[in-house]
Parts: sequence; C-alpha cells; structure tokens
Amino acid sequence: MRNKTKRLLAIRKLIESELISSQEELIFQLKGFGMETTQSTLSRDLKFMKVAKIPHKEKGYIYIIPENINEQKEEKISSIITDAILSIDFSGNMAVIKTLPGYANAVTVLIDSENYFEILGTIAGEDTIFMVLREGVSRIELVEVLTSVHPGIRLLYK
Repeated sequence: MRNKTKRLLAIRKLIESELISSQEELIFQLKGFGMETTQSTLSRDLKFMKVAKIPHKEKGYIYIIPENINEQKEEKISSIITDAILSIDFSGNMAVIKTLPGYANAVTVLIDSENYFEILGTIAGEDTIFMVLREGVSRIELVEVLTSVHPGIRLLYK
C-alpha cells in the first residue's frame, strides 16, 4: 500500500475515533502510527478528504469527515447544535437561522449533509444561516424536517 493511502486511512481512523482539534495534534497522533508528515502535506490531505471543523464545547473546534457526519452526530454534534441554534424566521421562500457566534457553519454542514429535498441551498456566515426553500415548501414543512437536526426547533419558530 502506498504511503499516501496509509496516511489517509490513518487520518480517517484518528478523526473518527478521537476528538482532534489541530493539525499539530493530528501530526503527533500520526507519529504514534509511525508516520512522519509535514503540516503542508497534512493540510493537502485534509482538503482532499474534505475534512471540516466544527465547534466543540471542551476542545474549541474538532475535525469531522462530512460523509461520516451521521455516524458522528450522536456522540459529538447533536448537543452542540441544540445549544447553538437561537432562532429561525422566514421571508417568502427564504429562511434565516440565527446561531451563537461561530456556529453557523457547523449547523450548515449538518443541514447540508441531510440532503433535504425541501432545501435548495444554504449559505453560512458567522452567526447566520441563509436558506432557500424549494418552491411550494411551507414553513411548517421545513421546521418539521429540521427537527432531525434540532428536535426543539419548533419552539424557536415564531
């Protein structure tokens, strides 16, 4: 097996099994597998794997692999999202979700990973998510599908 393939598999295993918060920490962990790598190589690997960072209460930010988000959701993410969403409001077929500062991107990653039919697209800022609903989708329908991401979102809808 090529070195890159081994390294990518090791990175995946580490991110899926531990709360890794920095490239330095990941490089240190890779040394435990007997793999030496540079920060620039690791950065390219993370980009290739489409690794994202989301806020975490204790560690600041942690790495996740978006394709595995459903597997990781229960352990690492659900309580973050429940606490981070502050409100949802609508104008026509658009929704605006307010979050705690720094959490909008993490919430958007969760929403996008679900591939909801009802949502055409999302854009995340620092504490605001802009969402366009598919034509004909009601506000109530959107709130209902978002309960899979945030069970208490009904209470935030005005």
